[in-house]
Amino acid sequence: METAIYIRVSTEEQAQEGFSIRAQEQKLKDFAQIKDWTIFNIYMDEGLSGKNIKDRPAINRMIEDIRGGLVKNVLVYKIDRLTRSTSDLIHFMDLFNQHDCAFNSLMESIDTQTASGRMFLKIIGIFAEFERENIIERVKLGRERKVKEGYTLCSSHASYGYDRASGQKIQSVNEEEARVVKEIFDMFVNRSMSINSITKTLNMRKVPTKKNAAMWCRKNVRNILKNCNYIGKVRHFVDDDENYSENEGLHEPIIPEELFNEAGQLLKRASIIAPTKKPREENYFLGVLICGLCQKKLTTHNRYITLKDGTKNYHGSYRCIDKFVGCPSGEIKHNKIEVVFNDYISRISNFVVGGDIEFERQEKSDINRLKSIESYNKRLNKLSAKENEILSLYVENELDFNAYKSMNQKINKDREFINTELEKLKMPEEADLLLKKEDIILSLKENWNLLTDIEKRQFLMKFINKITVTSEKSKNTRRNTVNIETVEFNLKCN
Repeated sequence: METAIYIRVSTEEQAQEGFSIRAQEQKLKDFAQIKDWTIFNIYMDEGLSGKNIKDRPAINRMIEDIRGGLVKNVLVYKIDRLTRSTSDLIHFMDLFNQHDCAFNSLMESIDTQTASGRMFLKIIGIFAEFERENIIERVKLGRERKVKEGYTLCSSHASYGYDRASGQKIQSVNEEEARVVKEIFDMFVNRSMSINSITKTLNMRKVPTKKNAAMWCRKNVRNILKNCNYIGKVRHFVDDDENYSENEGLHEPIIPEELFNEAGQLLKRASIIAPTKKPREENYFLGVLICGLCQKKLTTHNRYITLKDGTKNYHGSYRCIDKFVGCPSGEIKHNKIEVVFNDYISRISNFVVGGDIEFERQEKSDINRLKSIESYNKRLNKLSAKENEILSLYVENELDFNAYKSMNQKINKDREFINTELEKLKMPEEADLLLKKEDIILSLKENWNLLTDIEKRQFLMKFINKITVTSEKSKNTRRNTVNIETVEFNLKCN
């Protein structure tokens, strides 16, 4: 009888129980010889779990040979070598019956050519699946206990900024990655950079990711800003909101808890005040304006008027995103919003920015700033070398004009971005930063008009959740009357 010998052993079983694949093979060969069976082939899945079939190449080859009529008997050491799933076991039974293939298990002395053998096979399968479910429960409890004791699971890999070598219980700080983590929090919280801007900055500087992926993406940066590992905590059930938990960890933190919490608050508010368009400096109200009629966000509508002398004059305005699908709200000019906002804050009695809520300058780390400048300068040098290289190729007719033009435009675009970032890093302190702690604005009413457009936007994004406005047409005139209904501050107002 053409017999297939199937052997499987997982790495853990081999290490813990000495369940050698060679020992199984020899015992099964001896048994087949005693039974006078012809061995058609030996199928081995080494170091693989028995939880499913699709991930085991050897057993799939055996199944194809059974379907092809090449195998008429299957011999295994134990039933759980074949499968631990009752449903898979029943599937094998149907397969064996359909193709007139017998089944034998050495340790359980099972012969499926008898009714009692087939019944016993199903019973054994039920207990095998029961054992597997028990193993899963024990692993789950072990992981939960590990987190409660302060150990990071690092299921696939350690968080960016940390390393955990094989056999190491407590993750250690990766100094190079930790500097990037600190810079990401600094850019997001202190420098008011968007996640898109941070992502682009990291990619332009060729900062490697944890898995050395080609590019950073928004998800990478957002996950770092949400990861409590960086304040010395460990987490469990990250993708399960209902069972998610945090515990004090045993590893070294990378950033202060206060900075992490502030980043968390900004992330929560992002969905509320995120602009529908990228704002210009002059459109500093974009993102916080809400239509009083339909409660939808207001977006910008910009006009450029060419004057007689050829210069272009910019006119900014806002309108409801549902304007063309039924909302009757009119268009609102930016300067009107500025006027009514000034009027609104002037009527708030004793409006003061709280003493512990400070409109302050970002306190950049000189080391991080100098490193960023150095990195950008290196990138500029590489762009110049690349520019000379493609020019030489074009001159030597190894590159056609269209290809040269396209590559040169890409280089110029990258250079323009880098120069813009360098200008920001090299700006004088007065233009680059907001107000220091000793320059706290005690009265918004008296100082609002002294702020630059950039400073106004940063204040609005940080301290105001939303401004609800309405725009109604006035009688006997084409002009609209603009009113601010409410201003929801992200701070205490007296």
